[in-house]
Amino acid sequence: MNSLPMLYRDLTCGAAAAFITLMLSLTFVESTAYPPGARARSVLFMQVQPQHAWFGQPEPAVLVD
Repeated sequence: MNSLPMLYRDLTCGAAAAFITLMLSLTFVESTAYPPGARARSVLFMQVQPQHAWFGQPEPAVLVD
């Protein structure tokens, strides 16, 4: 009586494990398909100063002697 739910659970866990293994394998193959630096992209990085800081002052304090 209890064999059908256990079989369903075992098949579900097995399918999930196979899917995770397949995804990890594909990402490994994709990441090692080209030699290092062959797919290097230029990364555009821009930092924006927030208008209102969460902590402290929005502008740095000036120390006066």
